[in-house]
Amino acid sequence: MEGVFTYLGSMFGGESGEGIGMVIAHLLLVMIIGLFVANRATKSLKAVPSGFQNIMEAYLGGVIAMGRDVIGEKMARKYLPLVATIGIFVFIANVIGIIPGFESPTSNINVTLVLALVVFIHYNYEGIRENGVIKYFAHFMGPVKALAPLMFPIEIVSHISRIISLSFRLFGNIKGDDLFLWVLLMLAPWLVPLPAYLLLSFSAILQTFVFMILAYVYLAGALAHDEEHATEAA
Repeated sequence: MEGVFTYLGSMFGGESGEGIGMVIAHLLLVMIIGLFVANRATKSLKAVPSGFQNIMEAYLGGVIAMGRDVIGEKMARKYLPLVATIGIFVFIANVIGIIPGFESPTSNINVTLVLALVVFIHYNYEGIRENGVIKYFAHFMGPVKALAPLMFPIEIVSHISRIISLSFRLFGNIKGDDLFLWVLLMLAPWLVPLPAYLLLSFSAILQTFVFMILAYVYLAGALAHDEEHATEAA
């Protein structure tokens, strides 16, 4: 939140918390929290989980269930490390901004753009690896060869627009939440905005879910090409 004091911002980017130093500091904080949670969850694995292990297993089970309907359980498990890691990072980054004195790294377009590029590059790589370069890009031509010169640039633009959609959706929503909280804290005492924290927490979870499900959807679209061509050949 520009113009609002942040603990890490005062150390790395001035009192207002602006600058690349502030963003990097909060990204490091997100990484530390994520590694701490992962370490606690795997420190002493038990057959009957409890504590952090129970929470992490429930989360991973939820991610697999999310991907099962989109891409199938086998593929959902295969890409679980990517989607689950993104989910943990985005969730922690979103929630940090709800705490007074901290700012969400995902309220910075540079951070969300990198996340979107990771998904974009990965699903295209997997699509090419599974189907081959020719088959993968042949899908961009459309079902009618005569329309290929028209369909190919449209498909290219469509895929590139996913980067913009993923990055700006997350950035816009989290930045809006940060500004909303900033105004609320300026107008009301610290305890009065507590009900709004429930709304902001729900928004943080929702935006994390949307980013994760779209990652699965894009992976499903890239990997389905081979099956579609097999069906057409039959």
